[in-house]
Amino acid sequence: MLKLNTLCLFLLLSFYGMAQSPLQPGFTLLEKGDFEQAETFFEGYLADDPKNKTALICYGRAVGLSGEPEKATGMFSSLLEEYPGDFEIQINYNESFLWDKKFKEAEPLYAQLVKEYPENFGAVLGYANTLSNLKKYEKALEWVERALIIQPGNLSAKTSRKYMRLGYANAYVNAQNYKKGETLLKEIFIDFPEDRDALLNLANLYLITKEVDDAKAIYKRLATSEKDSITSLNGIALAEHIGENDKQALVVATTAKEKADAFDDATIKEQTYDRYVQALIWNRKYIKAKTEIAELETQYTNKNWLYALKAMLGLYTGSPKKSVANYDAILKNDSASFDGNLGKANALFAADRIVPAYNAAFGTLKVFKDQKDAIGFIDKLNISFTPTIDEHLAYTFDNGNNVAFSTNTTATVPLSTKFSTNLAYYYRTTENTVTDNKASSHVLSAGFDYKFLPKTTFKAVVGLNKSSFGAESYTQPVIDTKLLLQPFKLQNLELGYKREIQSFNADLIEREIIMNHFGFNYNLGTNFNLGWYTQAIHTTQSDNNTRNLLFTSLYYNLMRKPALKVGLNYQYLSFAEQVPTIYFSPEKYQAVEIFADLRGDISENTQYMMSAATGLQQVEDDPNTVIFRAETGITHKFSKRFSGNLYGKYSNIASATAAGFEYTEIGLKLKWLITKKPLFYNKIVK
Repeated sequence: MLKLNTLCLFLLLSFYGMAQSPLQPGFTLLEKGDFEQAETFFEGYLADDPKNKTALICYGRAVGLSGEPEKATGMFSSLLEEYPGDFEIQINYNESFLWDKKFKEAEPLYAQLVKEYPENFGAVLGYANTLSNLKKYEKALEWVERALIIQPGNLSAKTSRKYMRLGYANAYVNAQNYKKGETLLKEIFIDFPEDRDALLNLANLYLITKEVDDAKAIYKRLATSEKDSITSLNGIALAEHIGENDKQALVVATTAKEKADAFDDATIKEQTYDRYVQALIWNRKYIKAKTEIAELETQYTNKNWLYALKAMLGLYTGSPKKSVANYDAILKNDSASFDGNLGKANALFAADRIVPAYNAAFGTLKVFKDQKDAIGFIDKLNISFTPTIDEHLAYTFDNGNNVAFSTNTTATVPLSTKFSTNLAYYYRTTENTVTDNKASSHVLSAGFDYKFLPKTTFKAVVGLNKSSFGAESYTQPVIDTKLLLQPFKLQNLELGYKREIQSFNADLIEREIIMNHFGFNYNLGTNFNLGWYTQAIHTTQSDNNTRNLLFTSLYYNLMRKPALKVGLNYQYLSFAEQVPTIYFSPEKYQAVEIFADLRGDISENTQYMMSAATGLQQVEDDPNTVIFRAETGITHKFSKRFSGNLYGKYSNIASATAAGFEYTEIGLKLKWLITKKPLFYNKIVK
């Protein structure tokens, strides 16, 4: 965060240089910043000379600058009654409002003062600083330039200009006008070459814009001393992380830790240990990170950075409730903490507590107006709950001479963070190019999702399926219900029942086969990149046949960016009755395959995915045959509210279709956010 200096101006009034030897010790104390001692000195002096105006002014300054600005304002106000129009008293009176951070009250006072004394350096610079504290940076810079015309090269004025540029640059960065912010920061080097504050803010700007090489170059410029070299390494480690090179980030952070251990500076050590543990977490070395945190807690107590590390570890390891508790501890220490406020919002979101997450993000923006990350977080929440229309078009053909075209249009309208409704229309037409057998299906359905507990959601869809073949048709109800829950950390379970009509090809549609699926999906994640997914389905059919399906997959996440997953799949399929002339229905079918799945970014708005699997399958006791399936797709975000996905896939696995054919599908998915924000947004915004 950019640290703005209040810049209370220590005006060295003309009387400071006067040959008044009795007051000289007090002047010296004021100049050195020993305000409490100065207050004692002038209080004692006034006991003997209560009407000395100079001593009274200096006493007022000492009182105000030692922590009682309101009392000082009252003292100067009384002096103005006794000496109306006195410039020295008036300028101290004005400045006392700055000490008390009452910048709005000070602004008109300084405006009047510079109107009366336009060539007075102290008045002009005081007005400039007042405007700067009110974040009126453009006007403040105009007035500080006037002060520098009056006293060219004045160090106080240059220092004021530096902090004005820092504040103005920060405002531009928050408004995402990075080029203007960069220009202002670089202008600081004219007065203060290689200024540390300017370099740190410039490096932070480059981190925000992900110009990693530029950020690292700035951090290297900071390394002009042993202490700053450690700060430099800490910054470079963060830059490596943002540049998605976490292994190098840990190497750099480890080097910084070794240097900090040998350096006697408590603040540097805390900053470096903080970055080192972050780097361990980035590299998924969770056990080591937990051990390091435990050791640090024996040395440091009630430290916000330690609470932040524990919260970060909780988010990475699937323990968001613990993260919320740690962010609460940060906010107890500092209610204006950025990490505490936005960190809590992210933790609440991870814990599936959406409304509290919204409130925490709104609270962040109250403290940090227009902060980019907080706005981005709220946008992410909004997208999750904004009404949408999804369109899915697909063209399918197989080696059994069946071709099909389908379209599925779904409108989803969340009415709250817990309750959402949907309406869908599905149409599929299919024909066999050899037999000329044609059929079509129309399905109209409506449903809802209700989250009655965090991470526990019930979904239900009911509708009607009208299937037509030749001159005949029939209508059947369809049902799809699911219960989605997370029984334990890093585990997801889905229980479901689905009633559907077989519609793969014209022959099956004509037979009016109703299928009732009862099943579950279970996924177990771990903190060491290994995962296990299992699906089990028992199906009863209207033709009195039954089917049992088991699919299980053990997978390992090799990389995160791009995301590369590899694994081993096993599938078992069994039908009670074998009717091979109608549909694929073996007594026993097994398949084993290895697979790889790769997903990543082509650009900021374009992503890709590729997956492939190959292995062996066995039908009944027949010899093993080779299977292969593959899918690829590209997704592009055309605007904030409209995106599309083009994909293609192929499979020759026998169980992929009801008929046991190999098939190819080409499809297009479109998604449009109907409104800019959720319908309930105005009810929760604060």
